[in-house]
Amino acid sequence: MKNKKLIVYTISLLLVAVLVTGCGKEIAVKNGSKVAVSTKKQKYTATEYYNKIKEDNISKLVDMLDKDILFDKYKTDDKETEAIDKQIEQIKSYYGSDENTYNSMLKQYFGANDEKELRENLKLEYKRNLAVEDYVEKNIKDSEIKKYYEEKVFGEVKASHILISINTKSNATDEEKKAAEEKALKKANKVLEKLNNGEKFADLAKKYSNDEATAINGGDLGYFNLDEMVTEFSDAVKNLKNKEYTKEPIKTEYGYHIIMKTGEKNKAKLKDVKSDIIEKIRKQKLNDDPSLYYTALKGFREDNKISWNDDTLKKAYNSYVDDLIESAKASTSTNQ
Repeated sequence: MKNKKLIVYTISLLLVAVLVTGCGKEIAVKNGSKVAVSTKKQKYTATEYYNKIKEDNISKLVDMLDKDILFDKYKTDDKETEAIDKQIEQIKSYYGSDENTYNSMLKQYFGANDEKELRENLKLEYKRNLAVEDYVEKNIKDSEIKKYYEEKVFGEVKASHILISINTKSNATDEEKKAAEEKALKKANKVLEKLNNGEKFADLAKKYSNDEATAINGGDLGYFNLDEMVTEFSDAVKNLKNKEYTKEPIKTEYGYHIIMKTGEKNKAKLKDVKSDIIEKIRKQKLNDDPSLYYTALKGFREDNKISWNDDTLKKAYNSYVDDLIESAKASTSTNQ
């Protein structure tokens, strides 16, 4: 029994020795840092490698930081999973069923080695969008909400219209399209002249309107919210008084309209529509200024107290974000 214990003890000591020495190799040290890799002539420490790459790979570090913050704050739910599944299905349908082509495209266009990595990348972008939306909404001022309510919130409106369509073929030339527009406008002005001369709106709608669904009812559209209609139509209606009609034909993508307002309800109280107003302001802000996406993410990270203990990294990060913001602004200017 004593010999067995001695053998076991001896083997244990040998195992410890092997683990500590790494099969007889000692860990090399250079300038106080452990060597990560070496050649016959040179040894390279992890610190040297870190100092070499940290400015060029800041985007990777930002992804790591965002994952740490975002994955903790925004838990994956069914809505997120469904959205990402849909994106992946669209990518697959676009690039075909060949697995090699698919994986090659993932690497080239999405920076992912496989579908699992793609899913993680899409999850990060999904959660970034949530963070941006929350940050922008949080910074919307009460004065902005009040201004929107006073200028852009209306009660349901009731109106009737007479639509004169612009009839052109899909292969029509520019000259043919122009001629068709002029013909439709001329007809709309003639109908408007009849209205000015005292003929009834409903009778004219039944006779001339190309909107068959409403013409039978004298052009009556019933009650509707202004944002349900195209902008040109809504802008014309909201500026009319009750029983007043437009003084000239209103052009939209559907043709020329003569519109008469026939009723209006009181608008909802601010407290009842506040959340909808905030959402609309947020969408408008992000649509008007694409750089706000990156500004919001920068603010979000600041709110989550990211501490930079390396001045070079901090400088590289600020430069990286500033470049994204300026590129987005430049893109907006180019597209305008």
